[in-house]
Amino acid sequence: MVKIGGVLVCLLIVAMDVVAGILGIQADIAQNKVKHLRLWIFECRDPSQDAFKLGLAAAGVLGLAHVIANLLGGCMCICSQEELQRASPNRQLSVACFLFTWIILAVGLSMLVIGTMSNNKSRASCGFTHHHFFSIGGVLCFVHGLFCVAYYVSATAAVSEEKHGGHA
Repeated sequence: MVKIGGVLVCLLIVAMDVVAGILGIQADIAQNKVKHLRLWIFECRDPSQDAFKLGLAAAGVLGLAHVIANLLGGCMCICSQEELQRASPNRQLSVACFLFTWIILAVGLSMLVIGTMSNNKSRASCGFTHHHFFSIGGVLCFVHGLFCVAYYVSATAAVSEEKHGGHA
């Protein structure tokens, strides 16, 4: 029964990250449909309400997927280099994946928020071109899903390994 629960958690995390990625890419498509004027590296364009909504939804789903993965994966705390070297391979992998999920979340969420804020309906923007924030954020949502699943699997394996005295 525990294995079925683990599979369902992994599927939930992947599904949420895939939804967030698709929403991010759809936001980029919606943003590219609005009227804009481009001159060399400068561009003026109207904000897209659809891109704003899709970007906001993508950021929310990405954040929620991250919270669920971290809450259900548990905390794999390692406080020193010595402790990291003595840790089991599963524990080391879980710590590495944990760090990568946070880095990917920070970059991906930043891309989605920047894209969302540039489509705030209160302002039309003129300045340097800044395309593809939504697409980059969307792709990072997919990558986030992979690392979250790797984190969850390695963290639960490390906990099981420690519970059973090194025999997972």
